[in-house]
Amino acid sequence: MKLPIIKNAGELAALVREIGYLPLFRCEIAGFSLEECTPAGYWFVKGVEGPWEWREEIAAGGEIAYAKLFNKKAGFISREWYPDFANYRRDGYDFDARYDDGLASMASKRIMDVLLEHEAGLLSSDLKGLSGFEAKGAKGFDTAMTLLQMQTYITASKFEYKQDKHGRPYGWGIGRYAVSEYVFGADYVTSRYNDQPVSSRERIMEHTAKLFPEAGSKQLEKVLK
Repeated sequence: MKLPIIKNAGELAALVREIGYLPLFRCEIAGFSLEECTPAGYWFVKGVEGPWEWREEIAAGGEIAYAKLFNKKAGFISREWYPDFANYRRDGYDFDARYDDGLASMASKRIMDVLLEHEAGLLSSDLKGLSGFEAKGAKGFDTAMTLLQMQTYITASKFEYKQDKHGRPYGWGIGRYAVSEYVFGADYVTSRYNDQPVSSRERIMEHTAKLFPEAGSKQLEKVLK
């Protein structure tokens, strides 16, 4: 499938809803990324809104998930497909059960414990401090954050900017992260839990293979596992 040229957030949202999910950056499947269907003039051009701004609009919309979702890199998943990703990636585990079975790290648990107490989410900078990763010698925050996003336990809910003394925003947007159930609703996120995780995996793999029939099984696995 050749993706259309994307020039604004509305077109991006429409594409994600149409095909189900989309990595932000180039991946092992040729043509399967926002990077490959956005003109160069929309990337890092002062005064021009591009993918970095579009992702902020989409994350704040609460309909399409934006997080590190594809091989530890950022991307988008539609409302229709997020429950299948949650069922597959979580492998049938709520986070507490995963931790109790020794399948989640203490670093991940510290982050989840804090976010479960903050329904509106936290800026990544505040989350890092509240979960104890600013202490001397504390490590593993970025790794745990990436893994929790990949497993769909947390997601970006919006982006916020620092402000100068005149109240004007500057710099890069800082992600606010929250438990996915708080953002999208617990019943919705877990709506595929009655299916076996392997069934969700097969649906995702088969759908992607139909979109990009030239992709091999190893490529699909690399991007979607």
